[in-house]
Amino acid sequence: MVLLRSSVVGFSAFEQHLADRLAEQLALSAGKAPSPGERRAWTRSLPALQSVLLDAGLDNVEMLIEYQLPLSSKRVDAVLAGVDPRTGGPSYVVVELKQWSEAHRFEDSEHLVAVEQYRRRGVSHPLIQVRDYCDYLTNFVAALGDPTTRLSGAAYLHNATEATVQDLRDLPGDAHGRLFTAERKGDFVSFLTERLAPGHSGVPAADALLASRIGPSTQLLDVAAREVRERTMFVLLDEQRDAYEHVLHAVAKARRGATKTAVIVSGGPGSGKSVIALSLLGELSRQGRAVLHATGSRSFTQTLRKVAGNRAPQVAKMFTYFNSYAAVEPNTLECLILDEAHRIRQTSASRWTKASLRTGRPQVLELLEAARVPVFLLDQNQVVRPGELGTAEDIAAHARELGMEVIQIDLDGQFRCGGSRVYVEWVERLLGLAPGGPVPWTPDGRFDLSVSASPEAMEGDLVRLLGEGDGARMAAGYCWPWSDPRPDGSLVPDVSIGGWSRPWNLKSDRSVGGAPPSSLWATDPAGFGQVGCVYTAQGFEYEHGGVILGPDLVWREGVWVAVRAANRDPDFRNRTAVSDADFDRLVRNVYKVLMTRGLRSMRLFSTDPETNTFLRSLVQPVRSREGDLGKARAVDSSLEVGQA
Repeated sequence: MVLLRSSVVGFSAFEQHLADRLAEQLALSAGKAPSPGERRAWTRSLPALQSVLLDAGLDNVEMLIEYQLPLSSKRVDAVLAGVDPRTGGPSYVVVELKQWSEAHRFEDSEHLVAVEQYRRRGVSHPLIQVRDYCDYLTNFVAALGDPTTRLSGAAYLHNATEATVQDLRDLPGDAHGRLFTAERKGDFVSFLTERLAPGHSGVPAADALLASRIGPSTQLLDVAAREVRERTMFVLLDEQRDAYEHVLHAVAKARRGATKTAVIVSGGPGSGKSVIALSLLGELSRQGRAVLHATGSRSFTQTLRKVAGNRAPQVAKMFTYFNSYAAVEPNTLECLILDEAHRIRQTSASRWTKASLRTGRPQVLELLEAARVPVFLLDQNQVVRPGELGTAEDIAAHARELGMEVIQIDLDGQFRCGGSRVYVEWVERLLGLAPGGPVPWTPDGRFDLSVSASPEAMEGDLVRLLGEGDGARMAAGYCWPWSDPRPDGSLVPDVSIGGWSRPWNLKSDRSVGGAPPSSLWATDPAGFGQVGCVYTAQGFEYEHGGVILGPDLVWREGVWVAVRAANRDPDFRNRTAVSDADFDRLVRNVYKVLMTRGLRSMRLFSTDPETNTFLRSLVQPVRSREGDLGKARAVDSSLEVGQA
């Protein structure tokens, strides 16, 4: 998807009203308005790029402006499409445009740069950024995997001189990333004409790129072991890369000067937090740093231990729990990576904790003190249990009390739900977690949403998709009893709606009756047929999802009503610990988590007829999956894993 497509020579026709045209397209495709900085970039940087292309005689090259990366909300400034002068095949150049007039190395980091617009933190070197874009495109766009196709990258700092960005030259360029300034416009011209043939139309190459099949990439869990042991790296983009580099920089700084830095990375579901976590774990372990991974999620930790330890049992020991650090010496680790940090609890103590270890200290203090560089990755809107306290503000306040430097980075990308930011925002507005109230669903071509008439219809759709080789799961609010398996190993069909009934996923960590352990419900093919809950679904993803809204959240007279008596979650029983207002907030978060697990589609059904009618009024019937989404398997490497 692009906001504007034009030949170089034809671009002049849009120039006078360029910002308005792009803003209009952005509103239609993403449902948001551009920032003032984006509008300035469009009006200043894009004409500068056109000028270079005209000087190069590349009048007929196609400019794909604000090209959206597949399965992501991230956009590339421009992709140039044309003909390779060497082979006559298609050739593409990814261009990152910067208005910077001056930039310097951030402290002593080779990969982070300091610019005036970002006074308090460094940002990724433009060469790193454009290389990441090239690598990402290679991973996801089938047309770019063809050996006859050429892909290159360039960063153009059209307001800069060589003297004002001299530090950036310390990072050498390559085919996927060359840096050019206004002073070296001639070098940029030469670079482009070596890759794009003058006098040849870029239309066929642009058509091929935009029509290309989106190919699957490796799932996060499938490569967890290789990520740690075999130098496999996921592609990190923009703020993901910034966060990654800041952590590496902080660890190196701590080794030199015994400093302590807390890095807080906030982002919604599918923004790539767990990708950052595993990339850091892999890189720091390869550097020989004292690093461990921790979470408050049993499902997440158990799954990673199983996958990562399949070929290398020692790797499994790198995955721990938040409450593992109640009694460790301060600064035992160089880095502690805390995934799903919104699940940090008030204390580490539980009913199994020895009396001698019941200190009453906040768990967040234990985690801050355990490492020179603790890294907190969190989403405050995924708090689903009482007693979960992990907020960016609270963590930062505790860190500063300890005299630590604090770095905070927000992730704004969207990689789950087909990269559909529109769908995630629709869910948040539906549930009252974002302002504006519920709105009708407008299909964006990236995600398939429907409302089922019955659980039978929902399951039937998912069974069909399973038969086509796709992955699918059904999940529900915690509104039914949850029985242990019968003595013969059969499961009790507790989730009963009319004449339809299915069992919950297993509670235990062992397989029973062919059903997988709870930690593997979302990833084991045998998990289909059991209904998952938020504790086994949170943090995982599957291609197609179905969510049953139980009677604990119903629509009445234009508002959501949380019905506490209809909920069976034992964590919500204590009205002293969980007020009615807390329950209302938590149950909405539960359904948001469940509704954002799907990679390609989601089906909703409410057991309450009035609520289901309301949902169906917002979501009109859509075309078949084949018509809307094609046959491509859209599995994003930047999706998150594990939580329960």
